[in-house]
Amino acid sequence: MTKLNNLEKNRTSNTVLLITIGAFYTFFVFGFTDNLKGPTIPALLQDLGFSYTVGGNILLGVYVGFLLATLFTGIVADVAGKKTVMIAAGVFLSLGVGGYSTFHTPFLLTLSMGILGLGLGALELGSNSTMVEAHPADKGRYLNLMAVMHGMGSMVAPLYAGWLLAADISWRAVYRWDLVLIALFILYFLFLRYPKSESAASDRIDFQHLGKSAFSPQMILFYTAIALYVAAELGIASWVVEFLQKVRGQSVEQSTQVLALYFGLMMLGRFVGSFFVERIGYLRAILIAMLASAGCVALGLFGPPAFAILLPATGFFLSIVFPTLTAAASDLHTENVSTILGLLFAFAGVGGMFGPWLVGFASDLMGGIQFGFGVNLVYCILTAAAVLLLMRLSPKKG
Repeated sequence: MTKLNNLEKNRTSNTVLLITIGAFYTFFVFGFTDNLKGPTIPALLQDLGFSYTVGGNILLGVYVGFLLATLFTGIVADVAGKKTVMIAAGVFLSLGVGGYSTFHTPFLLTLSMGILGLGLGALELGSNSTMVEAHPADKGRYLNLMAVMHGMGSMVAPLYAGWLLAADISWRAVYRWDLVLIALFILYFLFLRYPKSESAASDRIDFQHLGKSAFSPQMILFYTAIALYVAAELGIASWVVEFLQKVRGQSVEQSTQVLALYFGLMMLGRFVGSFFVERIGYLRAILIAMLASAGCVALGLFGPPAFAILLPATGFFLSIVFPTLTAAASDLHTENVSTILGLLFAFAGVGGMFGPWLVGFASDLMGGIQFGFGVNLVYCILTAAAVLLLMRLSPKKG
């Protein structure tokens, strides 16, 4: 009997390990795929003759898809299982990347980005809810470590794209090679065995109870904070290359290297933060990070040219915010966690949907990318304000 128990424990331990490895890899693919758009958007605008507003509208598509996915995949994960969500994510990613690297019209490019966003949203929900369930005791640490892989993929993406673009390779080819990574991701999860959730029986959705818990004052502030944070992170990532090229006069190689540094520091920040967020407190750590980020954006935007190096430095401070907000929000709930996280990520999708778009729109409206890029500073300040309010409502959770 003891041998059987030990065997079962070993199987469970091995399954958790394989699932953790898979989630780490999917977040690498997530970061790589999601952050090809920043270094390739200048080439796309030049190739097709689009304005900043049209470019912003195309970027908007991915976040509309992300929003739709997160609204529904939380329920799907609770009902049909997380493996189903992960495989569906890979299929949507393949269709989105294939379409985006093929079509020429704004509508079809936006539609392809929308399908890509469906994949990213399903991947966000599936990986995070998987990690919360696999490592309940120290989810803050594992969510940050998983996000390190997102940072690694995000760092590699602009280096890879910049290298190909500098060699006069089409931005379309830059995207097409991503299909190899996505195919490996799909194959891994097709053959990976997911254990049946221990909470499956209790995860039947009571919509009346769900409504009360999901839309409490605290959760509304969580939704606000994560939407504003994502707007800042993606607003910077999507437009910093264009800002550096047009305002600071940097070359394609220089500007894409700066974006790579941004994600490299984000990866480093998440690794370092994984050792401290539990000690400092989730909300306190986020507040410090957002205030530091606001300072870096302000100095990089309005300071002398040499201060432009502070723009990628925001990646170090922004790094811990998303996974730590996820951990803090999940601490408030014991039932229907995937559905709650789906709602949280849906609001993240709202931030991603309007964040980069508003930067592009403001750039056209105010006559230049420098003014539009300043919208990111506003995002950072408002996120800090929302977290401060959360700390007042949750003093013990600070």
